[in-house]
Amino acid sequence: MPLHLTKIAFQSESPATLRTWLENHAEEARLTTRYLPKRVEELAGGSLYWIHGHQLVGRSPILGFQETGQGRYWIRLEPRLIAVRAQPKRAHQGWRYLEGKDAPPDLGAGEVSDLDAMPPSMLGELSRLGLL
Repeated sequence: MPLHLTKIAFQSESPATLRTWLENHAEEARLTTRYLPKRVEELAGGSLYWIHGHQLVGRSPILGFQETGQGRYWIRLEPRLIAVRAQPKRAHQGWRYLEGKDAPPDLGAGEVSDLDAMPPSMLGELSRLGLL
């Protein structure tokens, strides 16, 4: 079972805006990090699970890691957001490992996440109040 990463969907108003950001990077999306994960080999076939509003809301498959040439690394991702069953997850800085057995399952075809159905303003307010 592959190892995964978790990361906050920083500056995304909702899972829908995160999906739009990813899809606008047609070839591949990438994030910059200072350090190459020590368990990089175990991440082959894994995904980056996105945290929004203290919930895991979706995942993007990891394509690999690449040096930027400036002492940092890119986490290369497929430019898509695969919805998962929302699961509570505390916010953290940077990324953290997520064992495969602890990862939430993908939503099936036709299933809609309750978070996707909420207007961004409501989602933001519920998050601010600590209810999500």
